[in-house]
Amino acid sequence: MQRFLRLTSFALLAFALAALPALAANEAAAAAASPQAKVYDAHVKAMAAGDYQGFRATMSKAALAQMDKQNKEMNLDPKKMMEFLKAAAPVDLKYTGLKVDGKKATLDVTAKVGGEPNTGTVSLVQDDGQWKVETESWTNAKK
Repeated sequence: MQRFLRLTSFALLAFALAALPALAANEAAAAAASPQAKVYDAHVKAMAAGDYQGFRATMSKAALAQMDKQNKEMNLDPKKMMEFLKAAAPVDLKYTGLKVDGKKATLDVTAKVGGEPNTGTVSLVQDDGQWKVETESWTNAKK
């Protein structure tokens, strides 16, 4: 009986470990298909294109207020700001996870930023019933 329990436990553990990559792939696929990812895709596309109005349309009210304040402090007009952002736009974007908690969500992403592999976190909120980008942070994946 003990041998049977050990073998059964070992088999269950092996099955669970074998299933982890599939679970991660499913989580990544679900994140990529989410409404939050669609908004972030539009955000990045607008950034890369230098589309000021399109970029603003993807941002939360709080993020817009912060951006407007920084632009004023740095004396940046929309064209200069978009040139700066375009240079820092992530490429080869891949979604790795998503957590939704009511009207807040966090996307986990990987991409190249400035040609370097990075991992990122994108925080989104619902403004007037629509998902909007609140903040994003990137960390160079090189150790």
